[in-house]
Amino acid sequence: MKVDLNSDLGESFGRYKLGLDEEVMNYITSANVATGWHAGDPIVMRRTVRLGREKGVEVGAHPGYPDLLGFGRRYMKLSPEEARNYILYQIGALYAFTRAEGIELQHVKPHGALYNALVKEEELARAVIEGIADFDRNLIFVTLSGSRPAQIAEEIGVKVAHEVFADRAYNPDGTLVPRSKLGAVIHDKEEIAERVVSMVKDGGVRAINGEWVELKVDTICLHGDNPKAVEIAAHIRKVLEEEGVKIVPMGEFVR
Repeated sequence: MKVDLNSDLGESFGRYKLGLDEEVMNYITSANVATGWHAGDPIVMRRTVRLGREKGVEVGAHPGYPDLLGFGRRYMKLSPEEARNYILYQIGALYAFTRAEGIELQHVKPHGALYNALVKEEELARAVIEGIADFDRNLIFVTLSGSRPAQIAEEIGVKVAHEVFADRAYNPDGTLVPRSKLGAVIHDKEEIAERVVSMVKDGGVRAINGEWVELKVDTICLHGDNPKAVEIAAHIRKVLEEEGVKIVPMGEFVR
């Protein structure tokens, strides 16, 4: 049994430092690097890509809405043409740095509000996935496990990694409970690890109302932007390995 551990990194900007990138990078196998629109800048992008190369972590693009002030967490209405080209533009930006550092780009994972909008808006999802295909059909599209975007990617012929979230509560329909609601984010590392083991080995998890939600798991998102991020990441990796799960980059098994 294999699974990838990913984290959203490279989200510092200018004088502002966000996240614990160097420490979290020790426990993950794939890094989603901000591409400058919701967070990140050219200096941070190259530094993060280089860090991934040095630590043997695969790198992917983490494109979002053009919303630096709102950290990409505010919804924006995009036309299909805008969405397709916004994605292509941001992938290209990160590709410049992966090429400069002599490594391959592994995947694309949309960020924040854009990630959530894809699950609800089929036309938007299709445009984003087509933008990925325009650049390289061998890139892996990372999306919410079992969602409609995953099906669209398969129809288009783009590789898909089904993603679950270690520290987020789920609705019965498999979507994430909005951060604005009580209980949306889980903080206890033992509870988080227990849920992750359930996702990987049992193929699902209990929703916030107690119902069972079936999940396909290729990659697990570990958040790196809170004080306990490193401790939680280390604990999750340790528990999974003790359960006999191999932690490897998604590119090794997603086809």
